[in-house]
Amino acid sequence: MRKRITALITVSVIVCMALALLTCLFIPKYMRGIVEGALTAEYYDDKAPHEVIFIGDCELYENVSTVELYRKYGISSYIRGNSQQLVWQSYYLLEDALRYETPKVVVFNVLALEYNEPKSETYNRMTLDGMRWSPSKINAIKASMLPDENMVEYVFPFLRFHSRWQELKATDFKYMFRRDPVSINGYYLRADVRPMETFPDPKSLTDPEFGSNAMNYLQKMTDLCKSKGIDLILVKAPITYPYWYPEWDAQVTSFASENGLTYINYIDKMDEIGLDMTHDTYDGGQHLNVYGAEKFADYFGSYLSENYDLTDYRTVPEVAAIWAEKEDLYNRILEQQLAELEQYGELMNFGKNAIE
Repeated sequence: MRKRITALITVSVIVCMALALLTCLFIPKYMRGIVEGALTAEYYDDKAPHEVIFIGDCELYENVSTVELYRKYGISSYIRGNSQQLVWQSYYLLEDALRYETPKVVVFNVLALEYNEPKSETYNRMTLDGMRWSPSKINAIKASMLPDENMVEYVFPFLRFHSRWQELKATDFKYMFRRDPVSINGYYLRADVRPMETFPDPKSLTDPEFGSNAMNYLQKMTDLCKSKGIDLILVKAPITYPYWYPEWDAQVTSFASENGLTYINYIDKMDEIGLDMTHDTYDGGQHLNVYGAEKFADYFGSYLSENYDLTDYRTVPEVAAIWAEKEDLYNRILEQQLAELEQYGELMNFGKNAIE
């Protein structure tokens, strides 16, 4: 009996190790093309303290330069965001972050409130696969799974991605055990310029009320921050498309008032920020490029530094040394993109459709 148990344990360990290795090979690496899927995991490698944590979708991770916040105000921040990051995913990513640190301020972008139910397995994977295992990850998966998804494929992603064997490329082997950073503290830098276009007229709302699921998680986020003594700020990024309806704005304003929160709609402050949407966007006005993200960070950083007791980490040598490395990476990425734009007229590693 003892030999059988030992043999069973040995076989189980071998199978688990094989699955782990195969998972490392077969899962998308997000090093080229759609790189946002690498954002979630990068948080765990960061060594700096973060007194401000942003959580939300692309209206944060593409629109706020974390390096500019540090350069101008000494604010050490991190953006825990991903493509179409849903409210409950933001909640569990915040809960996960609080396992490691307690920031003074959390900033949540409210556009995600328009989604009341899970939308896409692809976006679920991009946000959730990079989380470390914890009750927060398990609950995030349960809250996000579509009817045809199942937990075992999140536990063993190889079972979901095994069919990629025909698509494996050199990048899958190169990044099997390590990844290059695609962000600077969660900020996704783009240096290309494509002026804002004319957007279609907004569709009429059949039901202007946010869904109960989304609002319940916003309340949970509010309660969690209050229980930890964290100031929660609700923001609408200075982006006009997708359309932000007055009815939605009124609901967030009412929620903030009822819960003693600050809510700032930065669409109303685009001129004050100094945004020039013929130059400060890289995709026709849906997201800011690095020039717009630095302007927004400068404007919002001024508000943060004036209204909250935040440390100027430029005066803390050990933290300043970490941020010096981040600034160097930021500058190198910017220089590389500018060189590619000059040589090719486009960025070679960005904006492609393929997930690698």
